[in-house]
Amino acid sequence: MSFQGRLHRYAVSLRRGLHILASPVKGDNGRGGLFIQAYRGYGSRDRVFLMGRVFRQPGFGASWREDRLRRDLIDLLRRLLRKPIVGASVRVRYKDTDTLVSSDRHGFFRVDMALGKMPSDVCWHQVQLSLDNPVDDRATTIGEFYTPPPDARYGVISDIDDTVVYTGVANTFMMMWRLFAQGAESRVVFPGVPALYQAFHEGREGGASNPLFYVSRGPWSIYDVLVEVFHRNRIPGGPILILREWGMKRGSVLPRRARDHKLDAIRHILAIYPDMQFVLVGDSGQHDPETYHRVLRENPGRILSIYIRDVSYTPERTQAIAALADETRTAGCDLTLAADNIAMAEHAASQALIADSAVAAVREEQCEKEERDN
Repeated sequence: MSFQGRLHRYAVSLRRGLHILASPVKGDNGRGGLFIQAYRGYGSRDRVFLMGRVFRQPGFGASWREDRLRRDLIDLLRRLLRKPIVGASVRVRYKDTDTLVSSDRHGFFRVDMALGKMPSDVCWHQVQLSLDNPVDDRATTIGEFYTPPPDARYGVISDIDDTVVYTGVANTFMMMWRLFAQGAESRVVFPGVPALYQAFHEGREGGASNPLFYVSRGPWSIYDVLVEVFHRNRIPGGPILILREWGMKRGSVLPRRARDHKLDAIRHILAIYPDMQFVLVGDSGQHDPETYHRVLRENPGRILSIYIRDVSYTPERTQAIAALADETRTAGCDLTLAADNIAMAEHAASQALIADSAVAAVREEQCEKEERDN
């Protein structure tokens, strides 16, 4: 590719990246003021859970067209300057049901609301969110939540960092560079992930629409980037749960701790769907094997299989996970420590979790990626 061609490609990539990064503030059309940002949630036939955040953001640049680069730059600046609203009262409505929730000291709010019976032939639903205090009739938005279809055989709960995407999920700009500037050659998503997760979604016989839930140790600021990563790589969509908010505080540049938040999130998902079994997918770099083993002990008979991507490459860690695998096997569940998605797919097919043909699709996807890398 010529220098001019590469320059044009990078310019287009920068434009796309800026638009994604600026997207959280665009719902106010540049007017500024109070703003509600809702994240995808999940629910059952009589209950919904979702999260969001309330901000006050500046209102300059409204007269500039949305399809211009300078408008994206202005909106990105507005995003950097917005401030969370503490103690805001958010009203949540779904049909004839509504509730009030309050934002915490970082502006986040959590909705855990009982619902009336919902239609069984619809998976994605919408809720209306508005502000009761402080009052602002313009601060309204629509939130989405997912309910599994009645014929879903099982659910999948997957880690993101080092499981779906390569290390660096919290580095927003590096992920954007890989996603847009490097394109198909980028090392954003592990090879074979799209085919494997699509196979989980479709199930053994196909067309099952098994739900997938994604959890991340990253900050909420990368939420929109992750949604774009999943979309561009054809990974089945689902609720993305961020386990903690990163922020600067006096005397520290480290993220705030979120002890046991992943375990709490998994427990909550299992509680929402008490009759559903689950597959757990994670990596060996953090505490996923130990967390998943604990989930298995607390929920006998509900965990069909555990898959751990081996990213530690140390004998001590491998031995520790092998010991956990022995314990999970005794409990009636396999813990598979896998070097790649082909090994995961082969085991999943042997357990009738996915179609046999999906193994070839995962292998083909991984081989194509390796050929590009070479």
